[in-house]
Amino acid sequence: MNPYRSTLLQRIGFGETLTVAVIALTFLVPAFATNPIVFSVTNQVLVASTAAFSVYIMLRMNLLTFAVPTFMALGGYTVAIFGLRFGVTDVVLLAALAFVVPALFALPLGALVLRLRGVYFVLVTFVLTEITQLALFEMPGLSGGSNGLVGIPIVTFFGIPLADNRAVLQVTIGLALAAALATAALTVRFRQHFAAIEENELLAQSLGLVVWHYKALGFVVAAGVSGLAGFALVNMLLMAHPSSFNPLSSVNYIAYAIIGGKGSMLGPVVGATVLVFASDLFAIKGEYSQFLFGFLLVTVVLVARDGIVGTIKRWICRSARTSSEAGKAAVPLAVASEGRS
Repeated sequence: MNPYRSTLLQRIGFGETLTVAVIALTFLVPAFATNPIVFSVTNQVLVASTAAFSVYIMLRMNLLTFAVPTFMALGGYTVAIFGLRFGVTDVVLLAALAFVVPALFALPLGALVLRLRGVYFVLVTFVLTEITQLALFEMPGLSGGSNGLVGIPIVTFFGIPLADNRAVLQVTIGLALAAALATAALTVRFRQHFAAIEENELLAQSLGLVVWHYKALGFVVAAGVSGLAGFALVNMLLMAHPSSFNPLSSVNYIAYAIIGGKGSMLGPVVGATVLVFASDLFAIKGEYSQFLFGFLLVTVVLVARDGIVGTIKRWICRSARTSSEAGKAAVPLAVASEGRS
């Protein structure tokens, strides 16, 4: 490959660009599909992918977060409250609120939890989701308690109501695209900084990198991206309920990112697509569904330790290297053959 072309692809982020393009292409689904099941599955995949982007951002800094449901709840309930109590229905304004409110909440929270690393960070973020779940149930005046918030107004775009299945999917795609652009912009702009933190945080800090600034920035953007996923989920269900933000759902979002491949932004999309389809397929097996889903996870982890995307990329690179070496070996043979003739 041309060295200039390779450098350009690295600069703009080939994986990031491809991911944004793939999500943008899903706008073709509501344009041509008519089956409600297709709309439903596509919605699930896009919500899962958006939430997994948040995990991916944190993994770029070698941090495994369980806090995604917390920020999803903040984004989802913010949209529900503003819609029910203040009559705000504009999808652009609601999307901005769903991103900004969790991001602002993450700013002071990051000052506390980002000082932790490894198992301590994992434990604190998981406990945070448990506290969030408890707060949602115990604050009926704000969150509706165990009943949740129902009857959320239909969102609008320049006054046009987005009420049917096709329009709901278009909103989900738009939110997923916004989340993908935010994730891509962050990871491409600070690729080297995040790589240094992931490789050796102490060494990066000793070389003058202000690690705290980049971890805080990543944490804030990851929270905002989770908020967009919460908005998409609430808009799809037309209600905000604590069960939608169960702490154990964070395990699924982590699985999407790792199974798909944490080394590429395309990984969360691939992982979410494969596992959501597998979950729906195994659901027809009744009591065996959890076993089959777990067996799939274990198999993929053992066979493709770099995730699906990482393993495919490694195979392609290995094949290209083998072809290149074979081509180089063929040149001396051809020269020798010409000399004998």
